[in-house]
Amino acid sequence: MTNIVLKPKANKYIVAFVSVCLLIVGMVIHIAFGSSSISFIDVLKALFASDDSKQTTIIQTLRLPRAVLAALIGASLAVAGALMQAITRNSLASPQVFGVNAGASLAIVMALILFPELNSQTTVYIAFLGAALGGITVYLFASGGKTTHVKLALAGMAVHLFLSSLTQGVIVLNEQATDVLYWLVGSINGKDWTHVKILFPWFVLGLFFAFSMSRSISILVLGENMATGLGEKVKWIRFFAGVMVVMLAGASVAVAGPIGFVGLIVPHIARKLVGGDYQRILPFSALLGAILLVYADVLSRFIAYPFESPVGIVTALIGAPFFLYLAKKGRNIKQ
Repeated sequence: MTNIVLKPKANKYIVAFVSVCLLIVGMVIHIAFGSSSISFIDVLKALFASDDSKQTTIIQTLRLPRAVLAALIGASLAVAGALMQAITRNSLASPQVFGVNAGASLAIVMALILFPELNSQTTVYIAFLGAALGGITVYLFASGGKTTHVKLALAGMAVHLFLSSLTQGVIVLNEQATDVLYWLVGSINGKDWTHVKILFPWFVLGLFFAFSMSRSISILVLGENMATGLGEKVKWIRFFAGVMVVMLAGASVAVAGPIGFVGLIVPHIARKLVGGDYQRILPFSALLGAILLVYADVLSRFIAYPFESPVGIVTALIGAPFFLYLAKKGRNIKQ
């Protein structure tokens, strides 16, 4: 294990200010660009005033909720990834790599086939169950003998591929499930305020409890023996952190599908910028995750312009090389 340095690597206020500016600019760009472009002046008018114009209607009912949802999902997945990397002490950990997203996806697809009239609110709870089963399966496969970082990653990818294959098989064998193929890549196209309302309570709860646990998680990363010696209940920390992962990742998958690699990339960037203290890593991961997915969704509109492409394509193009880089380095978490 590498030496742990808890000092921030950059002034957190400067990083926060620049990040907030990038997020605001990204949100404005996200709202302005689409199949029909809208000037930045009109965007600002629509955000702060209401009228019956076509542009205002498009912004307030379609583009603004999509931009907000991108920020919420990006933040949720990034914090979930940071928590997973902390409790497993594995730099390759993320909701996608460890089968959480795939488990949630399989559970939702099965539920939609068996119960076609299922409402969106209920699918969130089904996603929680699938996410938990996916993560637990990975842990059980990797826990036999000595658990290593590579063993966890291999078990995670194996379970992810297996569950994804089951999901694809179910879709192929059931014609009524073919309409979820686009969702399976990870997309927020066509989402509205209803989806924001579904995700928002779980987003708030997940981040509130994750931030509340940040000090204990920082101590846990120092090592189990040290954490126990300092009075921390290691098993309970891991359990509650795991619940937060399931809540944040499961709700995100239920709304937008299994968007990958956000939870893998962002915690590493946050750690480079503000150091290894999770009291900084978690909130900055949320902010940087929101930025990443907002800009990724903007880029997704230009892949097959003027048609929409799933944002999961962009995050995969960014994240896959990053994953291979980490795997080649074979590094532990550098706190």
